[in-house]
Parts: sequence; C-alpha cells; structure tokens
Amino acid sequence: MTDPVYERRRMATVLMNEGVLKSPWLRAAVEVVPRERFLRPGVFLDEGRTWRPVTATDTDPDEWLKIAYSAGTLTTQLDGHLTADQAGGPVVGVPTSSSTDPVTVVGMIETLDLARGHRVLEIGTGTGYSTALMCHYLGEDNVATVEVDAQVAARADAALEAAGFSTWTATGDGLLGHPYRAPYDRVIATCTVRRIPHTWIRQTRPGGIVLSTVGSWPWGTGLAKLTVGDDGTADGVIVGRSSFMQARAQAMAPVAGDLSARTAYADSERRTLVSPLVLEEWMPAFLAQLAVPGAQFVRATGGDGSPLRYLFDPEKESFAEFLADGESWTVRQGGPVALWDDVERSLVAWQDAGSPEIDSVRLRVTPASHLYWIEDAPSLCWEHRVA
Repeated sequence: MTDPVYERRRMATVLMNEGVLKSPWLRAAVEVVPRERFLRPGVFLDEGRTWRPVTATDTDPDEWLKIAYSAGTLTTQLDGHLTADQAGGPVVGVPTSSSTDPVTVVGMIETLDLARGHRVLEIGTGTGYSTALMCHYLGEDNVATVEVDAQVAARADAALEAAGFSTWTATGDGLLGHPYRAPYDRVIATCTVRRIPHTWIRQTRPGGIVLSTVGSWPWGTGLAKLTVGDDGTADGVIVGRSSFMQARAQAMAPVAGDLSARTAYADSERRTLVSPLVLEEWMPAFLAQLAVPGAQFVRATGGDGSPLRYLFDPEKESFAEFLADGESWTVRQGGPVALWDDVERSLVAWQDAGSPEIDSVRLRVTPASHLYWIEDAPSLCWEHRVA
C-alpha cells in the first residue's frame, strides 16, 4: 500500500532536485502537509475533449495518493459550480478552481522570502494547500486568505481545519484585499490580474512584497514581484513566466458571435512586418498585452481551412484581422485604435533590442498608473493609466 508520508517526502525530493524547493522550513512543510486532504471531494482529469471525475471515496487509495502527489495542476471545479462528486461520468466544462502544480506553488512561496513573524495575505485560497504550507511555518494567526467563491472557500476552510490550521479565512472579492488584518508583510495572489489593485499596496507595510501574476490572456503572463515604498508606490520586476486563472472580477468575457460582422468595416489594409503567429509565443504575447491591454487574441479557421487570427478590443470597438497569403500575412484594421500597429511597434523594438526575456521587464505601480519598461530600450515602455 502506498504510504502518504513516503509520497510527500518523494515530492519534496523531486522539488529540491528541480531547484524549486530550497528552504528547510518549506521542505518540512511539504513533508508534513497532506495535499490529498485538500483535494476532496475529488478532481477532474483532463482527457482531451472531456474531463474525467475522480473522487476520493470511489478511488483506490493508492491511485488517489498517486494523483494527489503528481506533478500537474489538478482541476477541482468546472463552470463555477461543478465538483467531481456531482458528475456521473466524463463531462465538458471550463476549469474555475484548481490545486496548482506543486512546482508553481512552492516556487511562489520561495519567491516571497518569508521569515518568522511575517504576516501574509493570500488572494485566492483555492483548495487551501498553499495556505497550509505557509501556516505550518508562520503560524495560523499570521496568515489570512480570501476566496471569491463561497463553495470553494467552505471546502478549503474545512480542509484547513482537518489539517489542524484554524487560520483567518474570508469569502469575498480578493481584489479588495482584507483590511481587517492589515498591514501585511507579504501579499501573494494565486490568480492572474490585469492590473495589481492599489488596495494590495496600501495594505502592505513599507518594504513588504506583493507577488502576483499579471496579464489577461491564458498565456503570455508574468509573475510580478514588487517591493512597497514609503509613499504608497511599489517597484519591482517580472521574475518569470506564470499562469493562473483570471481573477473573476477582472476577467474579460470571451469574444463570441459573428466574427465577420465584427470585422466588416476596415479602415486600413497592409502587409505585416511581423507574423501574427508570434503572438502564440510567450514573450511576444506578454508584449502584446502591454501594448494593447484591452485586446484579446482569437484563433479560428476559415471555411476553406485557412488559419484566421484576430485581435479584438470590444470596449474600443477595434479589431485587427490577419489573412495568410502564402508565407506572408495581410492585416485589416478597423476602429478608433489600430491595434496591430501598436503591437507590431513593440515587437519590432523588442527584436531590435535583442529579444530580451520576460525577466527583463520592470514595473512601477502608483495610485494613478502601472508603468512597465525594459532597461536601455526607450521604445519599450508602456504606461497604463487608471481610469
């Protein structure tokens, strides 16, 4: 029979060998906190076009432990309500809550640079597993966690209690933070935000750290690490690639409906200088989100099987449609904003600068704006004003 203690130690060893797990205190937490308890009532396993529900009660204990201590992200909710125990068989749906893969969870906690006595605010409780890891070291009174989904929050709270952590759990909009326990030394978000709420900055002590994934697309997003200043601003860097579900309050509705109607009236048409296919790569996608923060990249197929690519900004009623012509592409643009012109300008400047990676991007947050830039590249600077 599989031993859960052995599985936890094995996972800790794997994380150490990958260079993710470095702190002795965090290794001790990984070896003690039972991840399997935080996956109840079950998970959905990705089988391509469908999700297969697997529950703790209906699965062989050995298999359940192998799933719990696997390397990947485990989906725990679909479509904002469906859990594995409610599904009678394979289902289709969109993941809305999950237990993030241990590499990402442990890596983010390491990035926080935690020390004894620190008070932490976690945005996005999820299953509660990452909450428990921090509680094991800091103590349950020094960790507060906020979850927007009441059902997810209730399950996490029950799992934390069962694991022996009666921490400060709250149900609500995490974008508002949790002022009742402020100020905090660290704020960590396990969701992606289009912009970092200034409430998080205000609730963090000067010298404290805010850690959050920024962006709006499912890919091409970056992990921002900011240090809060005495004046209510915060400065930092994108420390690497990161991907989480979008914070529900900031999530953009997917572009749907008749795409041909959206692109019926073009104001200009020209050959592109850069292939739009680069937007399927991580760093170019991140740059595109900086250049046109309200836009979405949409992929489709024409009636003749040809690839179709679009940029849409529904709020600005603007679009860019890309048409393949052999190895070249033509872009049709319409609306008040020439979306592709802005994106292409950034991509060309990035290539001219030697195509630096995402960790070259710096960030400054003030009450009025988010400013992103790459050092020694004057053309690579983007300011997003708060409306």
